[in-house]
Amino acid sequence: MSGDREGAAGRTILVWCPDWPVVAAEIVDGVEASGPVVVLHGNRVVACSEAARLDGVRRGLRRREAQSRCPQLVVVEHDPARDARAFEPVVAAVEEVAVGVEVVRPGTCALAARGPSRYFGGEEAAAERIVERIAEACAVESQVGIADGVFAAGLAARDGLVVGPGETPRFLAGVTIEALERPELADLLTRLGVRTLGDFAALPAADVITRFGFDGALAHRLAAGLDDRPLSVRRPPPDLDVSETYDEPLERVDVAAFAGRVLAERLHEKLAAHGLACTRLGIEAVTADGQELHRVWRHDGTLTAAAIAERVRWQLDGWLTGARRGAPARPTAGLVRLRLIPDGVLVHLGLQPGLWGDAGAERERAHRALSRVQGLLGPEAVVTPAAGGGRSADDQVRLVPWGDERVPDRPSAPHTDPIPDFVLTPVQALTPESRLAPVIQLHSRRDPDASAPAEYPADAPGRLTFLSSRRTPPPPLAEEPVAGKGKPARRAQAWPPWPGRLPRPQPAVVLPRPLGAVVLDDAGSPVGVSARLELTAAPAALVVERGRPVGIVGWTGPWPVDERWWAPGESRRRARFQMTLADGRALLVSLAGGHWAVEAVYD
Repeated sequence: MSGDREGAAGRTILVWCPDWPVVAAEIVDGVEASGPVVVLHGNRVVACSEAARLDGVRRGLRRREAQSRCPQLVVVEHDPARDARAFEPVVAAVEEVAVGVEVVRPGTCALAARGPSRYFGGEEAAAERIVERIAEACAVESQVGIADGVFAAGLAARDGLVVGPGETPRFLAGVTIEALERPELADLLTRLGVRTLGDFAALPAADVITRFGFDGALAHRLAAGLDDRPLSVRRPPPDLDVSETYDEPLERVDVAAFAGRVLAERLHEKLAAHGLACTRLGIEAVTADGQELHRVWRHDGTLTAAAIAERVRWQLDGWLTGARRGAPARPTAGLVRLRLIPDGVLVHLGLQPGLWGDAGAERERAHRALSRVQGLLGPEAVVTPAAGGGRSADDQVRLVPWGDERVPDRPSAPHTDPIPDFVLTPVQALTPESRLAPVIQLHSRRDPDASAPAEYPADAPGRLTFLSSRRTPPPPLAEEPVAGKGKPARRAQAWPPWPGRLPRPQPAVVLPRPLGAVVLDDAGSPVGVSARLELTAAPAALVVERGRPVGIVGWTGPWPVDERWWAPGESRRRARFQMTLADGRALLVSLAGGHWAVEAVYD
């Protein structure tokens, strides 16, 4: 008896949002939840809307069976991250009524009933207040169940019941064994004649653990109205923002800077009280005319009180003097409200300087100088490159403001060669003395025999060549697969990232605007590329814009690519070449729509 008292569950309020995966799909993806909708995982239905249930759709059905029962069914893939993101506002609404909320799973949360019931004058009054608050804040339907323990409260929430204290075992006794949500155990117990939770709870605990193991023992405790653990409540995030409102508008930089320093010290003290440090700071200001100004400052280390005050002064100086490039003149009125928001925080001792002093004084001085320029001219005045994925030189680098996270727009995994089963060595110039290994001239790349030496004219000592080991022919085009468009996606393990990507080395200079060019053959006629990716003639000279023809002594290509062919406004179909000229330059040249252009320059 004493063991039962120690394991007895406390009074619990459980909030349940019916069909939450469907509701989350409506909130995030705009799916009409009032219609017939199902959420699939592993080709089986894990949630369905009320309209789908009216047509006979149930959880556990296969996709084809569900669509046969309801032909107009809208199918949504299961996304736990989407469900969790959409459920966060609901949890926040519950925390406005009572603290100590535990998220059981997206769509369900629980909290102890003692505090809310005392504050609102009873458990039913607390349940009504929670449901009303969720409806007001999120416009989401919810039901509340109250019982002894999370498991019993969850079953009570299905019917919106309040099970009295001590009545939980009687309430569970008539519930079917399938409520345990353990299909294999429920099937076995049913075949043994145990069909309700009351029948299961009546079995001796020692016999249950001997026959069904540890998981069966946990299910036995739930059937008896005993929880396996207490509530693990979620601590709401602390409010770390600091703000101040001023009766007299701040129009002078020195006055505003002094006010900003006071706020900076308050913010630093507040963060220190929670053992935190700021790495990303948001500065907001409101003028007397209602104009709102906002800027975010980032820092690789932790911002001290002096560093926060310094960045506030820089930003206020830039706003009040109107010195930012491309920005309108200074605000039409003084500042009446300042607010500092720590957008990025970490544990104060969680950042360690680099081993070789990469967070030293010189780096800090450079950071301060560049941040000062940003405060005067705007964040885009100082930018740094961030390398990412892409097939061309112009889309592999993105410029980000100084201090921002250098995260590429398109991720890219390391790769060695742009074409599967085609190994390249560094490009080199071939001379008669170097013909010791089988080579293929770049202008005859389509030669299928890679084992025999290619013919090398003695009058072309500078022709570029590469060593190769070709096992399968390269694909004609590198196209991006599109999911759901009837085009099968290639296997990730068979293709390196960004198929069709230019081979290394990368160009040293990418031109902001490609230069128009013309490639000529020996007869002075323009060179083109056929639909079969064959050159109409061997390139002999290059004319850039209106310059003189320059001889081509080596070239490789074409490297074809057909990108985003499904988007008419974004599609690009090009053939790219790497060329070396007689004057020593090495260029990246492309042909698109019958027009040649110089895109980049190699060292």
